[in-house]
Amino acid sequence: MNDSVFSLTQDELKQLTQDVLGYARKAGASDAAVEISEGSGLSVSVRRGKIETIEQNRDKGLGVTVYIGQKRGNASTSDFSGDSLRATVDAAYNIARFTAEDDCAGLADEDMLEKNPRDLKLFYPWTISTEEAVAFAKRAEDAAFAHDKMITNSEGANVHVQQSHFVAANTRGFVGGYPFSRHTLSVAPIAGKGARMQRDDWYTSVRDASRMSAPEEVGKYAAQRALARLNARKLDTRTCPVLFEAPLAAGLLGALVQATSGGALYRKSSFLLDSLGKQVFPSHIQVLEDPHVIGGVGSAPFDEEGVRTVKRDVVRDGVLQGYFLSSYSARKLGMQTTGNAGGSHNLTLKSSLTRKGDDFEGMLRKMGTGLLVTELMGQGTNYVTGDYSRGASGYWVENGVIQYPVEEITIAGNMKTMFEQIVAVGADTLIRGNKETGSILIESMVVAGS
Repeated sequence: MNDSVFSLTQDELKQLTQDVLGYARKAGASDAAVEISEGSGLSVSVRRGKIETIEQNRDKGLGVTVYIGQKRGNASTSDFSGDSLRATVDAAYNIARFTAEDDCAGLADEDMLEKNPRDLKLFYPWTISTEEAVAFAKRAEDAAFAHDKMITNSEGANVHVQQSHFVAANTRGFVGGYPFSRHTLSVAPIAGKGARMQRDDWYTSVRDASRMSAPEEVGKYAAQRALARLNARKLDTRTCPVLFEAPLAAGLLGALVQATSGGALYRKSSFLLDSLGKQVFPSHIQVLEDPHVIGGVGSAPFDEEGVRTVKRDVVRDGVLQGYFLSSYSARKLGMQTTGNAGGSHNLTLKSSLTRKGDDFEGMLRKMGTGLLVTELMGQGTNYVTGDYSRGASGYWVENGVIQYPVEEITIAGNMKTMFEQIVAVGADTLIRGNKETGSILIESMVVAGS
């Protein structure tokens, strides 16, 4: 492992966590947990070939949770001196003293902790200079302008470089940490002039910069997307099939995570209450969580509590097999943690009906006549009822062929029904964050227009 980009080594971070836990024990804590992190990064943005912003960050932080029985207190600091660490522990301890007891509070059970975390190879430092990052961003924007003279403006291109590391520990014997990285290139060109202008964007985001798409490819594809939206029309209100482009389909997978997360379930604010073991998708749908993908954006050997992560079926043959639980939410529900404190890991949605020919064009043919959605606006999902209503734009499709772009429409339905009416999942798979899926075809939704 290369620690050279950090001011502290992993061993030094581990020693600091042990110091903090020692202070907590001396203060009288019955249990304690600590996480310490350090990171550095570079962000540059250019617009029309000129530098707009250059930002460099170097930050560090430590957070400690102290338990007095089942009373809990938290405090944090960015000062790693001994005096500051002791003061931070004292602050957390004093908060715990005056906090009401919570019978679900406490560290994860010791037998659930990951004592021998594996190396998932999540750290790929990118030693790029500011000048090189600017040139990288310019290449993407220049490629967008060069693609077609109808690309008349730009909201800019951005490069973001980030590398960090952390160590977490608690008084039940857990100590673990690792370095990680995330690097992103994005560009947002504008096509057309006057009132007929349209914008779109594209980006590539990876842990290892050597696997990043070429700036010219990103810029060209972003330009193609913006150009395709020119001369958009409105639609009248109708009910029709809706195809969610793969980048948006990942949002439907995110809705599943939200609705089956412990916090929503024990607060009874989910449209999928008591759905464990029940059919929530058609029988051809599978959802897999694999936290151990080497180099994966959502990979982690343990969760935020130190609980070991496991590969599992979240949905098998359309039936919900598991929730996303932390120790706290699991205790609230009378269940066991799933190793998801902090959220889901690498999720993949697949259909057993998907064939090689079900690429993007194949999915358009499968839909026949309906709406292809490529952009959503607003936050119109009610997770209590499942009611769904979002502003949208995209393309009207007839006989499997795109006819024209559309805008100023709203798509509406209910998430539970939408899940049940997934007709097909495309082979045009795309990873967005920690989610992977192809385009998703919904049998029927209301499209509200003029």
